[in-house]
Amino acid sequence: MRNSGSILKISFVCILVFSMMSCSIMEQGAGVLSEAGLVKKDDTQSIVKTSKALRKGFGEITEEEEYYIGRAVAAVILSRYPVYENNSLTKYVNTLGSAIIVHSDRPETYAGYHFLILDSDEINAMAAPSGFIFITKGLLKRCRDEEMLAAVLAHEIGHVYAKHGLKSIKKSRLVDTFKLIGQEAVGRYGPQELAQLTGIFEEVLGDVVDTLVERGYDRKYEYEADRLSVHYTVKTGYNPGGLSDFLGVMAAEAGGDSTGGWFKTHPSAKDRLKSVEKEILSITDIPARHAARTNRFKRAVKGIK
Repeated sequence: MRNSGSILKISFVCILVFSMMSCSIMEQGAGVLSEAGLVKKDDTQSIVKTSKALRKGFGEITEEEEYYIGRAVAAVILSRYPVYENNSLTKYVNTLGSAIIVHSDRPETYAGYHFLILDSDEINAMAAPSGFIFITKGLLKRCRDEEMLAAVLAHEIGHVYAKHGLKSIKKSRLVDTFKLIGQEAVGRYGPQELAQLTGIFEEVLGDVVDTLVERGYDRKYEYEADRLSVHYTVKTGYNPGGLSDFLGVMAAEAGGDSTGGWFKTHPSAKDRLKSVEKEILSITDIPARHAARTNRFKRAVKGIK
């Protein structure tokens, strides 16, 4: 498995370095990187292939390009948070997430969805482009049943469907960086210059990750993801009250010393709760809660530290 550094190098090269180039220059640049050892030869064709749409503008992002962006964002997140090593719990979260995905508006992404638990007591959940979804151990501890966890995962899946991550990236310094890359200038870059560009793009991507980790999505995006969560959980057969229950827990904790993570990156839980309850009232056929699900949840999270 490649480490986060190599993943970032390949991702930045795929997304950015060749984004403004002609086909011939892309092929030449990919060859230079291959010879310099920055990417493997079997990555060269992928680099050329996935760069064509982006050279027309950042707004024309394909599923494959979104994947490379999401993978790079995920690599940075994993450099900041350790993974919670609990195979059975990770499998449970992925199984639950997969069930919701089937009933979402975007059941497939380029390389599929990936759910991972972060070993942090910080309360947070993040959705990177293309379906890389992270949930902290601290947030899991706040969930009392499967309904609540399903609602949180559905909320993050909503972010992926609506491509809120990409919209966040377009507002970052990443857009300004495109202006610095001219087609002719990039054509003159050698291995050393391309390596320097990769380093610059790593810093730019760090700014993008800060949007997810430090600043959070725009308020309107969070409300949209809440609305989608309500409908995704209902379609999956879960009681949508799981989201209002979770927001209630967050509202109760907001008055304490918890100021980081979720509390920093999300709008007021009290305000969101009102909006969610109104959305739930618009649903005529609400699924019932089942004790079997709660028992399954308790077995899965038993022993979490």
